[in-house]
Amino acid sequence: MAKDLPTHSTLGGPPPPSVDAGQAWFTSFSNVISSCDVPALLGLIREDGFWRDMVALTWDFRTFKGTDRIKEFLHDRLQGAELSSLKLSNDFPPKLEQPWEDVTWLIVTFTFSTKVGTGTGIARLVYDHKPGAWQAYTIYTTLSGLHGVTEALGSNRLMQPNHGQWLSSLAQTLKFEKDPEVLIIGAGQAGLDVSARLKMMGVSVLCVERNARIGDQWRERYEALCLHDPVWYDHLPYLPFPSAWPVYTPAAKLAQWLEFYAQALELPIWLSSTIESCTWLEGEGKWEVVVLRGKEGGGKERRVMKVGQVVYAVGLAGGVPNMPKIAGMDEFKGKIIHSVQHTTAKDYVGKKVLIIGAATSAHDIAYDFANHDIDVTMFQRDSTHVITTKHGIPILMGGAYWGEDSPSTEQADVLFASMPIEVMRLAHARLTRQIAELDRELLDGLDRVGFKRNDGVEGSGLMYLYFSKGGGYYLDVGASQMIVDGKIGLKSRGEIDRFTSSGVRFSDGSEIPADLVVFATGYGNIKESMKSMFAPDLIENLKPVWGVDEEGEIKGVWGDSGHPKFWYMLGNLSLCRFYSKHIALQIKAMQMGVFGDRYQKGKPS
Repeated sequence: MAKDLPTHSTLGGPPPPSVDAGQAWFTSFSNVISSCDVPALLGLIREDGFWRDMVALTWDFRTFKGTDRIKEFLHDRLQGAELSSLKLSNDFPPKLEQPWEDVTWLIVTFTFSTKVGTGTGIARLVYDHKPGAWQAYTIYTTLSGLHGVTEALGSNRLMQPNHGQWLSSLAQTLKFEKDPEVLIIGAGQAGLDVSARLKMMGVSVLCVERNARIGDQWRERYEALCLHDPVWYDHLPYLPFPSAWPVYTPAAKLAQWLEFYAQALELPIWLSSTIESCTWLEGEGKWEVVVLRGKEGGGKERRVMKVGQVVYAVGLAGGVPNMPKIAGMDEFKGKIIHSVQHTTAKDYVGKKVLIIGAATSAHDIAYDFANHDIDVTMFQRDSTHVITTKHGIPILMGGAYWGEDSPSTEQADVLFASMPIEVMRLAHARLTRQIAELDRELLDGLDRVGFKRNDGVEGSGLMYLYFSKGGGYYLDVGASQMIVDGKIGLKSRGEIDRFTSSGVRFSDGSEIPADLVVFATGYGNIKESMKSMFAPDLIENLKPVWGVDEEGEIKGVWGDSGHPKFWYMLGNLSLCRFYSKHIALQIKAMQMGVFGDRYQKGKPS
């Protein structure tokens, strides 16, 4: 991996100040794309440059680093993709950006067509004084639409008046006398986003949700839960949060919004329903799905469906908590729960609480107990990356998802995705150092009390930890200072030896008494949650999910799951919003018969 971004010192000095070079580079870029002149195209790209493609040329999510890899990719895919109609974006003319004193790039945003659809591209150019030329350090291409497919939005919305038939037609929609084309398992933000995208593209879709109400995934969690991501990062497709919405959303408020969202967009959802089985019928090229649908007043109705595609949208790990087995648990006279079972601290006033874990949920729950003057101790097994929301969020999200002058969500999403994850890692290493200096007093306090900290993978901070591990960090909103002040107890040495009747004993001989032990130990492999629905051999043949591969792309999600008609839809609110469009485009392209072969050459296993 590269150790740093291309700096003025490595490029021979700062670039010329004019942005006219952006037009000149793009003209050359367009000409060589049109003629499929790969050698000339490579001359416009740095030797250590990146090309990230999302579905447009590869029907996959791929990042090619270095001109040797890019050359192979272009030889294999450029001509067949039939790129044409390349135009500079009218909304975003070439812009010189200097994120740091020693780093400058020229951002060029453009649109294009392929043989199947339309796309958006962004290039970051740097000026190398040795050849005396602007060259692309990163190029990003993404499919944004399909020819012949118009979303039912804006001027394409329904024009016909509806007098007295709306409620009856809405009820009729939910009966699904004809099987849907796509079945979505789960109706949290992931399922709702995909459902909305597909509906707007004219695809018949049904969400099956085990909870009794939309939003229960958030409503039934601990009452102190509040999002640590800002509102500008968390909008859902088509229906953004109102301008009066708080910057950080309480979980119960988000639950209400998800319920409203589903109602406002009239998304077809069966509540209190579960999947009994989901079987791939190879000869028919369809899934046979047995749904147990909840009935008013109780009971279940069994319905067998045949659907073309299945989307699995049940959360980052399918809701299966990691619950370690430790000697003595059966002897313990108190209560043992996983963090997913915790609801409120109010029931434990006057008690002693031990929390196993030290990432976001552990901190949030400990903060809740401490605010109720409850004796709470956190046992930290591994080091945690800590930044404050006060300093960290404006820096990490600035220019895209922070403040009223942020670009539109759609524009911010493309800008964020245009940076390959390895480049993001390098950029965020700089931001992490910047944030740490602003947080220095708090971080020094954590060090003094023995809290184990890290700066993320190779110092790259929060976002790469999320992509690679799905956790291991805490965005501080107050719990860290409580640890420093001793209001939240901390044990960060030793290992758990066993439970005793009155608490937990550790390998160093110490013991922490407890009436309640909360395991904030995260969730397991998502495939565990699938075993009751899918055949073992089918699950075995699906690709690993989450974590970053050698190209810097997230494994198995939003694209090639290992089965052509099965999709994993996972992630936070922002990722679900963005990648739900890519899943919907791929599903629609398959229905239309224009989906091409996924580009597999050189792809990490």
